[in-house]
Amino acid sequence: MPRATSVIHSHDPAADTVTLSYDDRFRRRMAMTTDGGEGFLLDLPETMELRAGDHLILDDGRHIAIRAADEPLMKTTSPDPHHLTRTAWHVGNRHLPCEVHADHLILRYDHVIEQMLQQLGCTVERLDGPFNPEGGAYGHGRTHGHAH
Repeated sequence: MPRATSVIHSHDPAADTVTLSYDDRFRRRMAMTTDGGEGFLLDLPETMELRAGDHLILDDGRHIAIRAADEPLMKTTSPDPHHLTRTAWHVGNRHLPCEVHADHLILRYDHVIEQMLQQLGCTVERLDGPFNPEGGAYGHGRTHGHAH
C-alpha cells in the first residue's frame, strides 16, 4: 500500500484527490481511500492540519490533493459590525471552530448553538459546504493547549 509521508501546498495537477471532513483533516496516521478508489496510508511525522489545496506526497512521487468535504453548516449574520463582533466573542468563548468573514460567521450546524445565535439577535441560515475555520492563536492550524 502506498504511503503519504509529507504534505505541500501546490497548484500543480494531482494524480487523484481525497475528500475529507473538517475532523478528518487533522491527522497523523490513518488509512485513506482516494476519490478514485485507491487505498493509501497517511503516515506523517506529526499530527497536522490538512488544508484544502494541500497535496499529500506518496512514496512513489504521486500527489494526492486534499479537498474539503461539504458539511452541514450555518451562516450567521447580524444587523451591524459591532453586534457581529460581540457574537464572535460568544462563539469563541465556547471554543467553537468558526470561519470569520467581514459580514458573517460560518459554524458547523448545531441546533443548540443555532438557538443561542438567534437569542443573541442574529439571523441564521443553514447551508452545506466545505468548512475551513480560523487556525489557533498559538500556531498554525488547530491547537489543543496553550504551550508556546
